[in-house]
Amino acid sequence: MAVLPDFLRRSLGKSAERQADVPPVIEIGGRQIPVTIRRLAQSRRMVMRLAPDASEIRISMPRWGRTAEALAFARSRALWLEAQLARHVAPAPLGDGANLPFRGVLLRIDHVAAAPRRPAVMDGTLRLGGPSEGLDTRIRRWLHAEAKSLFADDLAFYCARAKVALPTLALTNARSRWGSCSGKGIIRLNWRLIMAPDAVRRSVVAHEVAHLLHFDHSPRFHACLAKLFEGDIEEANRWLKRHGRGLYAILG
Repeated sequence: MAVLPDFLRRSLGKSAERQADVPPVIEIGGRQIPVTIRRLAQSRRMVMRLAPDASEIRISMPRWGRTAEALAFARSRALWLEAQLARHVAPAPLGDGANLPFRGVLLRIDHVAAAPRRPAVMDGTLRLGGPSEGLDTRIRRWLHAEAKSLFADDLAFYCARAKVALPTLALTNARSRWGSCSGKGIIRLNWRLIMAPDAVRRSVVAHEVAHLLHFDHSPRFHACLAKLFEGDIEEANRWLKRHGRGLYAILG
């Protein structure tokens, strides 16, 4: 029986590892889309979704699941995936005259080179000055600051209502969730929520504060959230499901 030399065996092993790191790809609507597969101990079936930016197909499955089965599952739902891709709008740069959603209201961007660089909301417009180069960056920086300020106020309100200590706040641009609460009590909130209506943004903050008391989605958690949040949580969830993906088409 032939035996491979050690150096060749090591080389082949490294090559196999590199190939394993490359996600499989399937063709949907003429596009090659990577498929990211997660095997979870608690999974009992396959669940598939498209990433918010349409960059990949995500499949979670039981630990014993095979990659070939996951790919066959995705291909069997090619029409659904194609429809989801068609709904995705590629990010477009913002310029003078473009519309920007802010707290659920569309603001028209009014770029006047001689105006102050810092954006200011004025009569349904967002006025800012400076050169046109870097306009997106200045708007993004302003949105981040507004988001952090409002999130801090929301957190203070709901933590006082829940009678819990104020946690550490961090902004995130996560593609798969709007907020998260870590075991160390750090709450991360997606800055893009500043573009959603106030009630929607606040529903996410209330959700994460409820996790400070109940680190699960048990009936006790939902009862706590219902007491904390003053609005209609189901309506807020419907808004995010219907419009949330579109927020990723703004500023990339």
